[in-house]
Amino acid sequence: MPVLLVLALLGACVGAYRFEWGPRYLPGLAADPVTEPEQVLPPAGLELPAWSTPTPEVQAASAAGVLAPDRVAKAVTKELADPDLGRHVVGAVSTLTPGSEVWTSGDGTYLPASTTKLLTLGAALAALGPDHTFTTRVVRGEGPREVVLVGGGDPLLASKPLTVAERGSTYPARADVATLAVEVAEALGGTGRVRVRFDDSLFSGPTDNPAWRRDYVPDDIVSPITALMVDSGIAPDGQERSDDPSLAAAQAFATALTAAGVKVAGAPERVVVNPEAEELASVESAPLSEVAERILDVSDNEGAEVVGHHVGLATSGTGSFEAGAAGVTSTLQDLGIDTGGDRLHDGSGLSRRNRVSTATLLALLQGASGPDTDLRSLVTGMPVAGFTGSLTYRFDEGPAVARGLVRAKTGTLTGVHALAGIAVGRDGTPLAFVFAADKVADADRYDAQDALDRAAAALAACTCSQPAA
Repeated sequence: MPVLLVLALLGACVGAYRFEWGPRYLPGLAADPVTEPEQVLPPAGLELPAWSTPTPEVQAASAAGVLAPDRVAKAVTKELADPDLGRHVVGAVSTLTPGSEVWTSGDGTYLPASTTKLLTLGAALAALGPDHTFTTRVVRGEGPREVVLVGGGDPLLASKPLTVAERGSTYPARADVATLAVEVAEALGGTGRVRVRFDDSLFSGPTDNPAWRRDYVPDDIVSPITALMVDSGIAPDGQERSDDPSLAAAQAFATALTAAGVKVAGAPERVVVNPEAEELASVESAPLSEVAERILDVSDNEGAEVVGHHVGLATSGTGSFEAGAAGVTSTLQDLGIDTGGDRLHDGSGLSRRNRVSTATLLALLQGASGPDTDLRSLVTGMPVAGFTGSLTYRFDEGPAVARGLVRAKTGTLTGVHALAGIAVGRDGTPLAFVFAADKVADADRYDAQDALDRAAAALAACTCSQPAA
């Protein structure tokens, strides 16, 4: 059953139009409208037998194929030995059967970069459930004409609704503070004067991770992480990031309130609301399963960090970088994954202090590939080679067969390149893999990336398993 599931998921790459990377950047992938064919009546005098439910004749393909390590080695060793990958290269390959044999190369532990997001989102799906949603509320403040915007840690909360055109190419749906403002205006009677306050106290601790490079937040590489962010903390110009995303979200809400006919007095101020405060309106995010797909597809750093904070809340009651990282590790351990040698300091993989074993990633990918699992969005959300997300313009070297048959999460930092995912081999057997190099010379970064792509493509071109005895 896992084989059929993964083959279906990998073969569904033409469904990439669901993601913004589809029609926006690859318009040829957009789906054509589908209409029902006109009914055709049978010829006169023809008697058709009564309909009966067919008996299944086809058995599910077995996932019991055994890895052939010598074939894996023959397929990928040359690419992983590329000198452009530098002095520290690791690799690991297995089938999707938990506990199955693993081919390994290198010491198995590496700086994971954005492949960390697989761990964060896997833990979130396990701890919160794939149907979990995030609510942004507005409640009455202490004064009679005071309203408070309360952040619920929605990773994809937007400042305004999508246009009609954007709705057709954006996945998943987004909650937004402009719609929330309209609902609040209606609750207030559509007129009047209010003061806007905001509460982002759901998360605690620093908004800039101490384990990140000091220039990441000041240089707008990543936003400060709060429980109330719109547009990932990115300014309308798409370039700069807000120094205070919660305040920026409140300002966007206040502007929308004004547009809805409610006068706003003064500037928004930060408060902590009474838990019993009357709710005026709320908006709900898409389910976590869909949010996870989006974060993986485009490697959304802010989204991953917000979700990581939620893991901390679910496991310890604290929404912070430290609690989130600890919660991810403990949740994976609860799933039966050995994380004893792993060190996590964030949810996105921006920290250069992170260290993860290839065994951890393989075990997670195996668990996410089963027929009945809450982690399935890890597989469906990974970019498809040559088609979607962060792999849209990759895999232009090596066997062309890899395009569409490799799903993988990328990982990139200065000197670090990683790829972790699933490749369907020539014999139809899906293989989990992790390839990474974390001591790459900056001048070799693009060649190193191509080498890892070729290694994954080689798995797709390989008959790397054999029937079970």
